Amino acid sequence: MFTIKQPPAIIFGKHSARDYDLPEDSLVITSKGAKSRGWIDYTSLNNAYIFDNIEPNPSMETVEKIIGEFGSQNFSHVVGIGGGSSLDVAKFVAFRLKKQKIMIPTTFGSGSEVTRISVLKVNGKKQSFHDDGILADVAIVDSFFIESSSDEVIKNSAIDACAQSTEGYDSKSGNVYTKFLCKTAFDLLENGILNNKKENIVLGSLYAGLGFGNCSTTLGHALSYVYSNEGYSHGHALAFTTTAAHKFNQSIFFDRFVNIVKKLNFTKITLKQSLSEAADIILTDKKHLDNNPKSVTKNDIVVLLSSINSS
Repeated sequence: MFTIKQPPAIIFGKHSARDYDLPEDSLVITSKGAKSRGWIDYTSLNNAYIFDNIEPNPSMETVEKIIGEFGSQNFSHVVGIGGGSSLDVAKFVAFRLKKQKIMIPTTFGSGSEVTRISVLKVNGKKQSFHDDGILADVAIVDSFFIESSSDEVIKNSAIDACAQSTEGYDSKSGNVYTKFLCKTAFDLLENGILNNKKENIVLGSLYAGLGFGNCSTTLGHALSYVYSNEGYSHGHALAFTTTAAHKFNQSIFFDRFVNIVKKLNFTKITLKQSLSEAADIILTDKKHLDNNPKSVTKNDIVVLLSSINSS
């Protein structure tokens, strides 16, 4: 028996965030530059409370800071606007404060707007939190935002979605529904990346979020967090860690994934930390490793990290 969980309302289409009647009694959680990029004007949220200082790879301390600053204010909704970092914080803050959640991605890769997952740093290490209460009440996917995104943002977001969809397809906790969504997502993403069709990247990211959000990502994500902890962006790390994981797992997506990584031209990543120590950290990531299609030992992880460092 399988269960599918997703936001009660998913609204998508160009200008959907502009045309949706967003509540003014909201707390907007976003990143620096949201005002200068026109996101606040575009969504008509000028009169809302605004926290616009979300950092990449955000921490639990940021969640606590927002709750301390705004927790006593009178608002009904938390609106997350931005990339996965902003949405992960917004969902977790709303979860803690028991507020309604509206998520509006401006980058298209994390799928955070439709998942029950928030990834936050705890004591300097990335940790994923899974709970039905983290799910958004409304997800609004508006392709308008990709038009002004830089090539660097698009490629890091798109490879994230590619990793999620292909790892999700291979996940032991997948089912016929998630496999359909994940394969369809990757087909769209591949076409969008190779042929510069941005609308396909937007839709592929949404499908990927719905797919992996109802199963799990696997070894590639488990390997990636130690690189993120050393400052590499999530997508940049995944370009190499998911490649290595797909080779180890003999994934049907290996060759196609490698072709996309080459197309996007990511620079090499290198881990400074001891590979043995990194492997010990990775082995604690049961959420991802338990769903990997093959069992993984510490020696396997050390070999994989060594291959990534030498690639």
